[in-house]
Amino acid sequence: MTEPRGSAAHGGPEPAPDGTTPGAAGDPADVLAGLGSSWTWILMSALATLIPGIIVLAWPGGTLHVLAVVIGLYLLVTGAFRFVTAFSRGEHGERLPRLLGAVLFVLAGVLCLRHPLQTVAALSLIVGTVWLLSGMLTAYTALAAKDMTHRGLVLGAAALGIVAGIVVLALPTESAVVLTRLLGLWLVLLGLIELGIAFAWRSALRKGRAGDLPGPTGPTAPV
Repeated sequence: MTEPRGSAAHGGPEPAPDGTTPGAAGDPADVLAGLGSSWTWILMSALATLIPGIIVLAWPGGTLHVLAVVIGLYLLVTGAFRFVTAFSRGEHGERLPRLLGAVLFVLAGVLCLRHPLQTVAALSLIVGTVWLLSGMLTAYTALAAKDMTHRGLVLGAAALGIVAGIVVLALPTESAVVLTRLLGLWLVLLGLIELGIAFAWRSALRKGRAGDLPGPTGPTAPV
């Protein structure tokens, strides 16, 4: 899940209307920071969660192998988005949990794509653990960032991720069809929350100057 990040550095270059920061081509970290601060990047991250959820719900009769591939690709792509958005926050103390979340998603995606682990129990354990831990990391980041915009929305996304993780881990899913519907439902809900965060961040960018605005945090969101 993607979550809005904390305040951008004052006195720096003013971002473009979509939230990107011009003149940051010299330093790779600055390039990633400018990209991760764009509301369109948050929007793409939301779509990366929403679209797999729709696919999974629309094709509940798909094989467990197909489900594992879809979920694995979702985790890998989300991990890439989280890695980029981690650099949109200047404070290294808040960057660390976001980078940990990105690594968590990537490792989980690799595990889902491994054929020996493509079982109902393995997928439930992997996805449930990722959602639970990433939700906790997102909540910690939101509470630690005093200047975060739309903190309530971010905390709501974190709570949804935690609940989703607990439900997937706690409920026995002996059927691949049951697991498919459960994961698809949570992916759609999480994707819709992230869409709300993306448009809320776009609205904040349009209403204020870059130096006075909190920058978005990622996927979690970002998480």
